[in-house]
Amino acid sequence: MTISIEEVVQKIDDWRDKQIEIQEMTGGMTNKNFRVNVDGRPFFVRVPGASTELLAIDRDNEHHSSKAAAAAGIGPQVIYHLPDHHVMVLEFIQGQTMSIESLGAPGMPTRIAQSLKKLHAGAKCLNEFNMFRLVEFYLDIVEKHQVRIPDDYRDRLTVLSRIEAALQKKRLAGVPCNNDLLAENYIDDGEVLWLIDYEYSGNNDPCFELGNTCQEQQYNEDQYAELCAAYFGAAQRSLLARMYLFSIMSDFGWTLWGSIQNKISQLDFDFWEYTMERWERALGMLDSNEFPKWLEDAERDD
Repeated sequence: MTISIEEVVQKIDDWRDKQIEIQEMTGGMTNKNFRVNVDGRPFFVRVPGASTELLAIDRDNEHHSSKAAAAAGIGPQVIYHLPDHHVMVLEFIQGQTMSIESLGAPGMPTRIAQSLKKLHAGAKCLNEFNMFRLVEFYLDIVEKHQVRIPDDYRDRLTVLSRIEAALQKKRLAGVPCNNDLLAENYIDDGEVLWLIDYEYSGNNDPCFELGNTCQEQQYNEDQYAELCAAYFGAAQRSLLARMYLFSIMSDFGWTLWGSIQNKISQLDFDFWEYTMERWERALGMLDSNEFPKWLEDAERDD
């Protein structure tokens, strides 16, 4: 049974005999999040949701990566940690929680690249992240817990070996990645585009990070190219192809994530709609005329 926010407050000695105001925050898709004002100072409190081990979340790795991101100057400071309950109390970043629309503004792909370069230059994560292996893990959960997935999902699994083979030919060195940079995991304070939520963090090919966030922001071809050039110095065909292939893998994996959440989550959110949106988007890219070219270009030297 998860701990309540009231119990969290009671366990932090520094908050005793102080004026406490608790406000539940909306938008979380896995956990319960709160703003807690302590004598007027705001903190962000993350209380984990139920059965999140089925989503392959390693809370020790998350804590380590959160501290590493803070040390890199791109994530909020971890103020308190309750390891027995996997609760983190974080610095409250004052800024705009981003959206697909706001991250689509001119220059935003370049700002994203600047933030990612800071994160990726920081301390390594405890764990590796590989979406191909995560899909296998999620499929095992699907079987064991009789989780509903899209009807044609298994029919498309054979393509994963082709994608993985193409990506293996010119592998890039792994860097510490967030791996789940949907729009709401960016906060803009006017100077820094902060990165939050390190539940799925792990050392990974940087092109996964770039491709995943492009997919989440629904970026077009020009925005993919801008992000690639701002991060790597040039929008090379091979790097762009890797980003596109990894964006497909992002939707392959998060489709299963949504399916499992649809089964286990206690949050008031339509996870099946989320699942089908990602699956239909993945199918659109797999069936596109560009897909064979991405497989070919991923193996190029330029």
